[in-house]
Amino acid sequence: MYQDLKGKVALITGSGKKTGIGYAIAERLASMGMHIIMADLGSLLPDGRQWEEMLGLSRELSRRFNVKVLPVSVDITNTSSVKEMSETITKEFENLDVLCNNAGASFGVPSSVADYDEDAWMKTIDTNLHGTFRVSRAVLPMMLKTGGSIINTASRAGKVPPLFNGAYAVAKAGVIMLTKVMARELAPSGIRVNAICPGQIMTDLEKWRFSIEAEFFGTTIEEREKEMCKTIPLGRIGKPSEVAALVAFLASSESSYLTGQAINITGGQLMEL
Repeated sequence: MYQDLKGKVALITGSGKKTGIGYAIAERLASMGMHIIMADLGSLLPDGRQWEEMLGLSRELSRRFNVKVLPVSVDITNTSSVKEMSETITKEFENLDVLCNNAGASFGVPSSVADYDEDAWMKTIDTNLHGTFRVSRAVLPMMLKTGGSIINTASRAGKVPPLFNGAYAVAKAGVIMLTKVMARELAPSGIRVNAICPGQIMTDLEKWRFSIEAEFFGTTIEEREKEMCKTIPLGRIGKPSEVAALVAFLASSESSYLTGQAINITGGQLMEL
């Protein structure tokens, strides 16, 4: 346990689904005694089911770890929505110590660049890259007071392009460079900025990817997963909790001399920097 995190505050975007990396991060940081802001689309979705799930998850985390958990609806592609989120946070907390820009999505896949729908391309870039910028800019005034740690979720795809998912790869490559830019600019203020680059992690998004690939290649989801595991030296798909463990390290003072890095967590699938 990282004792220095106890009593501090963390904002995690894209943390409203129990099966996702974002929730795993929220759970891990809450277990360290951190107060948590769970941010996701929530009540902004038409059916409202995700908001109910977020409320339930926030109450569960608060009860289990005796910390304050604030669920907030936000659309990171909308500047006004991001501003409203930051205003809500400042009413509840004086400081923000950790920001995890985890929200992301991919639209219009599978498509090659030659026939990629332009709206889907732009939406993918806007969500993954510009969303990270919007949220960071909105909450930085809270972090500049005391310093802290920003962890951006990039991807293995930001370093090695996948087939027929170009917009996502380009966006995540942008997140890696944005991480480096922010690390240089914010270091004098005591804010460290790093990125994580997950490979295959068993989330709903990964399962969806296997289903899309199975349909595209005319095979089964199970076969696609087996084929993917052959490319991973550790021979298996990763777990969200394993990504969350890396994030907790990057949030803590144990990583106090680490900034501007894009760290692979891929089971050995990617070993280059």
